[in-house]
Amino acid sequence: MNTPHIILKSHKLRVTDCRLEIIEEFLRKQVALAHSDLEESLNKQFDRVTIYRTLNTFLEQDIIHKVLDDSGSTKYALCSHEDAHDHDHEHVHFKCEICGETTCLENISLPVVKLPEGFSKREMNLLVQGICDKCR
Repeated sequence: MNTPHIILKSHKLRVTDCRLEIIEEFLRKQVALAHSDLEESLNKQFDRVTIYRTLNTFLEQDIIHKVLDDSGSTKYALCSHEDAHDHDHEHVHFKCEICGETTCLENISLPVVKLPEGFSKREMNLLVQGICDKCR
């Protein structure tokens, strides 16, 4: 398992306290997190703007990806880091109707969708809702 230091170094990012703490939180929780979740769990250790900028940097560097969620808030999930720059964001996400946690299901591929001529895909998402293994 990669550590926060290794993840940051493999993406050629400077190691800062905020970056380390945010990656550690994703590793600890293993679910998609919203900006507000991070603010709360980090006990206001970092200001709102610093967390926002860190999340944007992580998005740009493919450390995290946005997660489709029906809650209306943007959530993020840590990317799989077996290979720092060769992973696919197009996978299924599962949202538990009881605990509300959204999880990446990395090993389930999205179906192939053939778009009509003239259309171009930017991204594709699939959200499955039900009851997770912890709440069952």
